[in-house]
Amino acid sequence: MSDLYLIYKNMTRKPLRLFLTCFAIFIAFLIFGAVTTLKGALDSGIELSADNRLVVVNRINFTKSLPIAYYQKVSAIDGVRDVTHMNWFGGYYQEPSSQIVAMAVEPESYLRVYDEVVVEPAQREAWLQNRQGALVGEKLAQIYGWKVGDRIPVSSNIFSHKDGGHTWDFVVEGIFTGSNEQYDTRQMVFHYKYFMETQTFGGDWIGWLALTTDDPSLNEQVAKSIDETFANSQNETDTSTEKAFNKAFIEQIGNIGLIIFGVVFMAFFTILVVVGNTMALAIRERTGEIAVLKTLGFSSPRIFRMVLSESMLVALLGGLSGLAAAWFLIEGAKATMARFLPNLIMGQDIILQAIGFMLLLGLVTGLLPAIQALRLNIVTAFNRGV
Repeated sequence: MSDLYLIYKNMTRKPLRLFLTCFAIFIAFLIFGAVTTLKGALDSGIELSADNRLVVVNRINFTKSLPIAYYQKVSAIDGVRDVTHMNWFGGYYQEPSSQIVAMAVEPESYLRVYDEVVVEPAQREAWLQNRQGALVGEKLAQIYGWKVGDRIPVSSNIFSHKDGGHTWDFVVEGIFTGSNEQYDTRQMVFHYKYFMETQTFGGDWIGWLALTTDDPSLNEQVAKSIDETFANSQNETDTSTEKAFNKAFIEQIGNIGLIIFGVVFMAFFTILVVVGNTMALAIRERTGEIAVLKTLGFSSPRIFRMVLSESMLVALLGGLSGLAAAWFLIEGAKATMARFLPNLIMGQDIILQAIGFMLLLGLVTGLLPAIQALRLNIVTAFNRGV
């Protein structure tokens, strides 16, 4: 009689208890898979940030503009490789509720600074040549069914057009993807000069600067030089790494990491108590059987391995099914959530992390019952009358 067969019979001797235990673990890993993937989507902009990329904003507030002259001054600072500037457009398509991320940029320097933007050479050249052209992200194009060559009206909830109204006409000259699967392509960029020529606010100003340094080790030095250059001016600056800037922006809606940790911790703690109690009860019920096995020649280490293996299998059975359910849930939600969370991807790192937690759960909940079985004295067990 093999150990695997005995483990199987012990697991299934009470099907309802097995089902309820696995279901509890199933719920825990369903929650883990879903919320961890959600956190990954929210943090994708942070994780994909270039190590040598800095962001320069007005010290007073991110929404307050900077003079265009800062563009050339920052370019001349030692350690700066490339620099570009951007303006937030506050765009929407057809209806104010259909908001899109749209920015006016300096085209050539934008593509150098954000080298993760992948666009076909022919489309790139067409966009650079057409001042009225727009470069549209693949996921944004899919949402609205835009194609290269389409003329699209995009409105602004901030700016007004010189011709009246709040709508600009753009030509889709290119559709870009990202060098990484999680790169957010739910956005569009267009020419800064076209924007400044057609909007009514007047004046040359920019929203913020993004730059790359010659080496990440120079980040602190370059940031300090930039802020010192504009210290005591009418528009002082605040320079930080892109990763820190994106993290601060995300945390405006709350500490997502703490929320995720709280949800997962409470779920796992509850499951740990339930499964641990179940395994302890199961071993207690089998005291006499374990004594018989030892009498028949089963060694204590062998019984230890059998009990621990049973706990591991229960954890894996419930955990893998919960993780699979989370994957199907995420895949089903991708299309619906594409406009809000375009980077919902359950990556290999999440799967490996979940499997590690399953094994840890099985080990923690099964270790004490296994030790009890290991130390069980045959005479003592039979004297209990079991």
